[in-house]
Amino acid sequence: MRRRGFLTLTGLLGLAGVVGVTGCGAGAGGNTGTLAFTNRLRIPPVLDPVPGPDGVKRFPLHLRAGRAELLPGKTASTWGVNGDHLGPTLRARRGDRVAMGVVNQLTEATTLHWHGVRLPAVMDGGPHQMIEPGATWNPEWTVDQPAATCWYHPHPHGMTSRHVYRGLAGMFILDDDRAPDLPGTYGVDDVPLIVQDKEFTADGELDEAFGGTFGLLGDDVLVNGTYDPYFEVTTTKVRFRVLNGSNAHVYSIGFADNRTFHVVGSDAGLLAAPAPVQRFRISPGERFEVVVDFTPGEQVVLRGFAGDSDVEEGEYDLLKLIAAANLEPSPDLPATLADLPPIVPGAKVRRFTLGGSDINGKDMDMTRVDEVVPAGAREVWEVDNITFSHNFHIHEVAFTVLDVDGEAPPEHLRGRKDTVFVEGRTKVRLAVEFGTHTDPKTPYMYHCHILKHEDKGMMGQFLIVAPGTEDQTPRTLAMAGHPH
Repeated sequence: MRRRGFLTLTGLLGLAGVVGVTGCGAGAGGNTGTLAFTNRLRIPPVLDPVPGPDGVKRFPLHLRAGRAELLPGKTASTWGVNGDHLGPTLRARRGDRVAMGVVNQLTEATTLHWHGVRLPAVMDGGPHQMIEPGATWNPEWTVDQPAATCWYHPHPHGMTSRHVYRGLAGMFILDDDRAPDLPGTYGVDDVPLIVQDKEFTADGELDEAFGGTFGLLGDDVLVNGTYDPYFEVTTTKVRFRVLNGSNAHVYSIGFADNRTFHVVGSDAGLLAAPAPVQRFRISPGERFEVVVDFTPGEQVVLRGFAGDSDVEEGEYDLLKLIAAANLEPSPDLPATLADLPPIVPGAKVRRFTLGGSDINGKDMDMTRVDEVVPAGAREVWEVDNITFSHNFHIHEVAFTVLDVDGEAPPEHLRGRKDTVFVEGRTKVRLAVEFGTHTDPKTPYMYHCHILKHEDKGMMGQFLIVAPGTEDQTPRTLAMAGHPH
């Protein structure tokens, strides 16, 4: 029996205060010892256009259906951006003016959200910026945030899980002239790792059975769309940008030999200093940048270990690292990475209770404004999970984790983030920094990034408005006939 057959029971027990029921079969037991690591890791191509005469960098992005060989010798019906599956890595620098030309060549409407990018709400790509089949969406903004590993993916209300699962996703790397000397040659010692679990039918097609409490938890894990992957290491240090692009699966990532390595960045940018770890937990939508040391000729497996939450079942070998006999020397890891001031919140506290598939007892309503925030505010957001595992993502903002059940977070979780895992029966407090783009009519989202939960309505929306106008801002959006 596949793992997902047990997940409905898991969720029901979670509601009663019991989590961690484990299924049997390949999915629940993981894949350790079953891979041969025979496929070279695919490295997504980079899209970093030269600015035009007007100084604008233009990114053509075509959303299309195709077929991709995800399992060796078999092809699957997939979606991709400028290709059959996944999309290119977008790159831009702080200060760049960027313009996206998003062409929807699919047969259904979708969106493209710039996850982690701080920009005006009308450019955000959430469920209010739908792109109909055959239409082109042209958001344009100026990059104004520190270096960070962001990503892009669809965000249509009620259909996000399917659109992401089919392959519409890619990294969006933002650079900054003030970034320290870290490994930075893309695809060589600065390597993207998009981790996604899949379920396949016997003929190699993607299985879209999204039942159970968490939706699909697959038996096979792909990295950059590569099954059974290996990567050839050629330098003594490698920076891996790890993105959990899965629908629901949470991974506790480390190495099979339990070596120590360093987290240097999280969702919204670099940490203040490298944080030594042996494992780090990463939930859907989160990103961590890590730097790993290698010795000539060694081989080691990057692994997702079983954890203590209800979405970390089994152990999964993710990627084999094979070091060359001779390695190019890398610079020492800097002692200081970023000097951003801490986010010190004011007195305002907003409280959010995470239910089974709702927030504060309400399902998502596209016409309802849940919160109105003054531009530039710094607030405490208290996220209280009273059921099974969730996570929490806030569009536009950067936040730091103040505490988890009253305890300070581990060192590698003290950087700026936009997504945080909230284990069942856990309360997390966040110091949230809001941007200065105001719009009294177009909202940003906050939601669980376990995509089935998001699709079922575990999402709210907020407006950022000019300070002093909060009470005059309507709490209903004029969107008659818009889907709820």
